[in-house]
Amino acid sequence: MTVSLTDSQSTAVFYPSADGKPVAETYVHFYALLVTLEVLRQYLKGRSATVLGNQFMYYAQGFPKLRVAPDVMVIFDVAPGGRDNYKIWEEKQVPVVVFEMTSKSTKAEDMGEKKTLYERLGVQEYWLFDPKGEWISPQLRGYRLQESGYAPITDGRSEPLKLRLQVEEQLIGFYREDTGEKLLIPEELATALAQERLAKEQERLAKEQERLAKEQERLARQQAEEQVERLKAQLRSLGIDPDTL
Repeated sequence: MTVSLTDSQSTAVFYPSADGKPVAETYVHFYALLVTLEVLRQYLKGRSATVLGNQFMYYAQGFPKLRVAPDVMVIFDVAPGGRDNYKIWEEKQVPVVVFEMTSKSTKAEDMGEKKTLYERLGVQEYWLFDPKGEWISPQLRGYRLQESGYAPITDGRSEPLKLRLQVEEQLIGFYREDTGEKLLIPEELATALAQERLAKEQERLAKEQERLAKEQERLARQQAEEQVERLKAQLRSLGIDPDTL
């Protein structure tokens, strides 16, 4: 569906990076968006991939009105890092996975126009997450691209991401398929880091206490030896050989 124009035809075209509209419908949707974005960004760190959130994706060169702003999109085989917007014809890659934080008021668009567009663009997976549980039960629904179009995902896993997904209250929980390990959300990561720092500090204090105990033992032994030597010196001053005692 990507349309291309020659350089001379498209040099004067302006592609905005914002439209002045709110990022998300509610705080719950916004938080789910941010957490999903950060969890996947950390997961893909070091790879030729990027994760973008609520940024315009332009899919027809020279036509700035032909755009969509996925809540979260994952793109492989591109330079890591953020962009002000994403132009398919420049990056030469279509997102492999798109997440939309859906609600009752966006249901028609999410299940209609957006779903059709992502399908035509070749987005491999399309996930709808309803953090408030307004119309999806149990809040998470996925579609995987087949030859005939999108088909419902029934195994709860993202094939391109190699992750298992599950609803965890008002967030999506992500689990590695290879290890079963959960990808920690920022709050959990901060807690884990704090616990790790505490454990290291406790280990350092334990080693320091062990060192001090050994030092005290060494000083006590030294003091005892010095006291014995003083007593021996006193005996010798009295004409007594302490070694014969």
